[in-house]
Amino acid sequence: MWERLSYYGMRALLVLYLVKSLGFSDRDAGTVYAYYTSFVYLTPVIGGYITDRYLSYKFAIYLGSVLMLLGHLSLAMPNIHYFYFGLCLLALGNGFFKPNISTIFGRLYTNTPNLRDSGFTIFYMGINLGGLLGPIIAGSLGEKVDWHLGFFSAGVGMGIGILVFYFGSRSLPESIWAKTENRNHHTQVSMGSNPQNLASHSKETNGETDTISKITLIGLLSFFSIFFWMAFEQMGTSLNLFALRNTDRFFFGWEIPASLLQSLNPLMILVFGPLLSFLWFTLSKTNKNPNPILKFVISLFLLGIGFLVMVFAAEQAEKGMVVSILFLVSVYFWNTLSELCLSPVGLSFVSQMAPVRFASLLMGIWFLSTAFGHYAAGILSGYQREWGSMAQFYAFFVLVSWSAAIVLCGIYFWKRTSILWLINDTNQTKDDDGSPIRASVES
Repeated sequence: MWERLSYYGMRALLVLYLVKSLGFSDRDAGTVYAYYTSFVYLTPVIGGYITDRYLSYKFAIYLGSVLMLLGHLSLAMPNIHYFYFGLCLLALGNGFFKPNISTIFGRLYTNTPNLRDSGFTIFYMGINLGGLLGPIIAGSLGEKVDWHLGFFSAGVGMGIGILVFYFGSRSLPESIWAKTENRNHHTQVSMGSNPQNLASHSKETNGETDTISKITLIGLLSFFSIFFWMAFEQMGTSLNLFALRNTDRFFFGWEIPASLLQSLNPLMILVFGPLLSFLWFTLSKTNKNPNPILKFVISLFLLGIGFLVMVFAAEQAEKGMVVSILFLVSVYFWNTLSELCLSPVGLSFVSQMAPVRFASLLMGIWFLSTAFGHYAAGILSGYQREWGSMAQFYAFFVLVSWSAAIVLCGIYFWKRTSILWLINDTNQTKDDDGSPIRASVES
């Protein structure tokens, strides 16, 4: 919670600070945002690799935490060079922190797997509670008092997080810190002329075909997730600037800071996340719960509805009108529903579908696609006022989202039988001890 408070508090201020305080153009601010957020999702692949081979989990978590703390403090310095240095430290620190904290958390439930989902639910709620509080604290201080004080408050949050981890981790069992060999190792099978070996070889050949199919399916959904993040991350960029320039943010004489609206998304996740989870659970009882591919289609469709609302808001703004804040509330509502249908579903899908020996690689590909989406979001956001019109700019995301939904839906129904067979086969796959195989998931 404290780490996410620091991250989302800083994220809420980033573009506003560049444009309002440093005088960056929208395009330059979007470029900085693009590079920073994409590297945030690239570095965990590198940090996870280095930790697996050279570092202990505890040292990697402390290293990442301290680097992020120094990054926030560097942002608090009134110098552009310190600002860029701080962003680099934040991205590097996140690379060591993000993959390892979730790995350790998951290990707490090795002996109580029935409690794992409940534990990760609390974990997820903590993340979004931090995402809710960060913009409120850092955003208000940054916009209303001093930008650098806002960045400093994010650093204070990270510092508290380090203390929480230091004292809390002392009560954790030592076994969770140990690095163990993957028990699902690949073994060579000698063929010979034994009929049993021939049957094993046939089964192995079919297994290789299934492996390729599963990897292809994960790659397909990773590709379509790029279109989601490309639009969704406008919340931190173009929508943030729209709130600053074109939205009536006065409430009983008090002007709501533009950055404060970044708290709407995590707040709505806390409210609607359990409701949507209950809906999937209820539908699963009657075998009507949509499979992950259809949930991706639903997500992209809902995302398009949100940006269609923004088209109407932009049309009013271009007529010189100050737009009601309810437009952005509506956009964030549809974006949140879209996120809940794609982001956790995608993580779960990759972790369950990925063949064990490729689990880390395929999770890395998932985050790589997220990085591409964030990069595209930042670059495109710079053209908000250069697209021809703002209405056309937001209409582009409607077109892209709905087009991607239609194409993915077409692919699904074209290969429906094969896709459903793969999903059902994966759900029924058992490990050596009879329990379902589940790759580690990085939330």
